Amino acid sequence: MTKKNTKTNKLNKKPGNVHETSAAGRAYVTATFNNTLVTITDTNGRTICWGSAGASGFKGARKSTPYAATTAVEQVARKAKEKGIESVEVYIKGAGPGRDGAIRALKAVGLDIAMIADVTPIPHNGPRASKKRRV
Repeated sequence: MTKKNTKTNKLNKKPGNVHETSAAGRAYVTATFNNTLVTITDTNGRTICWGSAGASGFKGARKSTPYAATTAVEQVARKAKEKGIESVEVYIKGAGPGRDGAIRALKAVGLDIAMIADVTPIPHNGPRASKKRRV
């Protein structure tokens, strides 16, 4: 006796799948001093594709270069275009060297940039800082 599947035919709801493809999305770029991380989501915040300079094949100090950031963003943007994203809102966080290269790469791939926002967290004081480092 086999148990019938009581679920109806629902779409596969994995995060990487875009079902009703809206042409708009969001690109989150985190530019640290050691790496550049890129995530492209739909307007609801579900991840469509992601990548980083390290995942693009760069190791060590070369991960923290503008060229590595450009390469990483180009790869991710191409994946997003294949999945139906045409325009993005860009949210940049961090002060790393990949900030400018990331925006240039998004434009070069052919994604329309609707907005650019800097969301770098800035402390408004807060807890006491740790003691000064003596070298």
